[in-house]
Amino acid sequence: MSSLLLDAEALYADLLAGVRMLLQPGSALVGIWSGGAWLAERLQRDLKIDGEHGVISSALHRDDFGSRGMAAGADHTRLPFEVEGRHIVLIDDVLFTGRTTRAVINELFDFGRPASVTLAVLVDRGGRELPIQPAFSAARVALPRGQRLSLARDEAGRFSFDIRTPPDALEKKPPAQRPRRADTPAVHRGPAQGGADADPRHRGHLPVGQ
Repeated sequence: MSSLLLDAEALYADLLAGVRMLLQPGSALVGIWSGGAWLAERLQRDLKIDGEHGVISSALHRDDFGSRGMAAGADHTRLPFEVEGRHIVLIDDVLFTGRTTRAVINELFDFGRPASVTLAVLVDRGGRELPIQPAFSAARVALPRGQRLSLARDEAGRFSFDIRTPPDALEKKPPAQRPRRADTPAVHRGPAQGGADADPRHRGHLPVGQ
């Protein structure tokens, strides 16, 4: 694990300003467990919003629920207000594929039909697999797909980022090839010369920014 060189506290200040502009009369903050819940708790206090913020979990509506199941204590949803007809501002720490956001919106509608749902995130790392976009993001970063970015909070309540690369995501070295006899013709597997892969416009490029 290592610390990503982003100032989480500075980004929180930007998120605070962005969420302030998204609020409507009667709006409620709902933090996505767990990093988004930490953010919503602090935003509720700093924005001086009456009442309590909500917390919502994606556990019951994940699209991989059938294969993963639900761990004990994984349902952290707590919505201490009426969802029906209310403007909801969803708060998350990192937006990636959009699948968690889709799941929590389904969970939210189990409690009623909100007037609107708006998403604000601390970091948008791209890589979307569903048509979900935030109304506000404090930062946009590009990371290798195998890396996991998450928010951390110390005992004093200050935020930082952690980045983790799972062992199975580390680049593996290709297997060693057996030496070829000098009289054995080489065989090239892949597209013929002049095919689509020969045109550099058809080659994959890593994003330089998002």
